[in-house]
Amino acid sequence: MPHTLVLTLIGHDRAGLVEMVAQTLTDHGANWLDSRMSRLGGRFAGILMVEVEDAKSTGLRQSLLGLEARGLSVAVEDAGGAGVEGRRMKLSLLGQDRPGIVRQISEALASRRVNVEELSTGTRSAPMSGDLLFFAEASLLVPLELSAVELGRVLEGIAADLMVDLSLDEAPSPQS
Repeated sequence: MPHTLVLTLIGHDRAGLVEMVAQTLTDHGANWLDSRMSRLGGRFAGILMVEVEDAKSTGLRQSLLGLEARGLSVAVEDAGGAGVEGRRMKLSLLGQDRPGIVRQISEALASRRVNVEELSTGTRSAPMSGDLLFFAEASLLVPLELSAVELGRVLEGIAADLMVDLSLDEAPSPQS
């Protein structure tokens, strides 16, 4: 019977890290299902979901944890249960960079039981002024009892306080 695992990876960025993980998975007959990986501050960081036969799960876990000796920290967790029902929405934000933007937005979302399923943030120079702009894109799972209009009102109020542009749009459900 297949067993689903979620791995988190971090190490000094260098060529060959993804191949090292892929080879370890292949050696244990695991199937690479889904992943997000990036270089941040000279580090390689990633999250990855794999499927492996129960009989090979323990050996795979040991081999993955053994990658620490080769410069890659790996944490292995069992995948969670069934997903929660909700409406998928996409949040986009752009404004002058300053501390607290993510905290204020995430606090408003959490207090309304909105799950941030994916978040991507960064900074870039403004085209004309060269000021530092902060941008964020998030995939949200909004509880069915919370209307898109109500969530939009709450976020627009915060956006006005933060002086950022924010948009909230319906997002297509992921394909099964």
